[in-house]
Amino acid sequence: MSKSIQSVFYCLFLFAVLIGCKTKEQKTEALSERLVLADTIEHLLRTNLVDIWYPACIDTGFGGYLTSFDKDFRPGPNQQKMIVSQGRLLWNASKAAMHWPADKQFMSYAKHGFEFLRDKMWDKHYGGFYQLVDQAGHPLGDTSKTAYGNSFGLYATATYYMMSKDPEGLALAKKTFNWLEEHSHDPALKGYYQHLTKTGAVIQRPATTPSTSDLGYKDQNSSIHLLEAMTALYEVWPDPLVKSRLEELIYLVRDTIVNEKGNLLLFFKPDWTPISFRDSSHEVIEHQHLDYVSWGHDIETAYLLMEASQVAGWKNDTTTWRIAKKMADQCFAGGWDDTVGGFFDDGYYFKDVPGITVTQATKNWWTQAEGLNTLLILSDLYPNDPLQYADKFKKQWSYINTYLIDHKRGEWYSSGLDKSPENIDRGKGNIWKAAYHQYRSLENCVKRLRDTEKPHQ
Repeated sequence: MSKSIQSVFYCLFLFAVLIGCKTKEQKTEALSERLVLADTIEHLLRTNLVDIWYPACIDTGFGGYLTSFDKDFRPGPNQQKMIVSQGRLLWNASKAAMHWPADKQFMSYAKHGFEFLRDKMWDKHYGGFYQLVDQAGHPLGDTSKTAYGNSFGLYATATYYMMSKDPEGLALAKKTFNWLEEHSHDPALKGYYQHLTKTGAVIQRPATTPSTSDLGYKDQNSSIHLLEAMTALYEVWPDPLVKSRLEELIYLVRDTIVNEKGNLLLFFKPDWTPISFRDSSHEVIEHQHLDYVSWGHDIETAYLLMEASQVAGWKNDTTTWRIAKKMADQCFAGGWDDTVGGFFDDGYYFKDVPGITVTQATKNWWTQAEGLNTLLILSDLYPNDPLQYADKFKKQWSYINTYLIDHKRGEWYSSGLDKSPENIDRGKGNIWKAAYHQYRSLENCVKRLRDTEKPHQ
């Protein structure tokens, strides 16, 4: 070999070494950035969210949790208790107890909430969780029940058991599953009926029902949260029937409720025929809540599907990953604010209008939280994707940190201040806003940012 050729090879070798060193330095820098961000997020999770809610939400007089709080997180006068938010606050406390095991107060906060669910919110005569009770735990309204509400009772009790190993927690979770199996599950057409009487009978849709009502329909919202609950239950009780229902819900959500565009259809007849008003343009505004695109539910469900697939043991489940990615990608195509970050609330495919129209350009808190979690997952699974998920994740965190987190008084505003500046003086907690979306997203992000071994679901 001539000296000139040897020189060329030597130069190429040095170049390769330098490139390799640079790549290693870049990886080290990226790892350091992830760990610093994990510390920042965990600090805000604890000081700005968890420590704001607990012990302030503990109702020492009647049991359970308070949910109504003003802008300074002072409790309000109306403290009705809904199974959804009671379950979410029990779930939060249980997760916090596992995340910070040295802080024993979270276990007591969780036990406090569990006892209220067991003693006050569970219907001891007909079974199932009441949807709404007064502060003392007396049922309100017509005492009808929902699959959606019971899904959060199931989610919370299963997670409480995971944390505490209290056999009463698992017993109530099993009781809830069996009640749903007997009363809400549809063995013929699959899925679950949402609307149930106090005795657990399925509420059919009378012919006189107003077209704007969702009474008697099956729906995406109860389905995705039942999927979430079955995932949690299967982790602590790997019963064959639970796995069967978990897998049924994965297939149902992934292959029926998600449409070809990648967004969730919202309401269905019992045979899963979608409810749509898109060929009736004069009725669109009146019926939009039955037939719109909810980017928050889409970006959340992308995560819930991947989580469920993993817990069910579906190895190399590229089909679910692909559909979850498609769901997220359509959120970026139509519902993402590329200027400052954040996902818009609603969109609609109007008849004879190309593409999707943003119909509600505000940015609610829970959508932004769910989006952050899903973006980080996608950035790890698809690091070289043209949509540059890692950059979007950083922009989303910047948006949340700038426009949603109240760094002075704690908690998050209910909607981003860039679009809803009036929210700076509105309440921080209510019967629908109980820190569950933020907690799950932030804790998941902290764990993922610190897990540097390999990308995972």
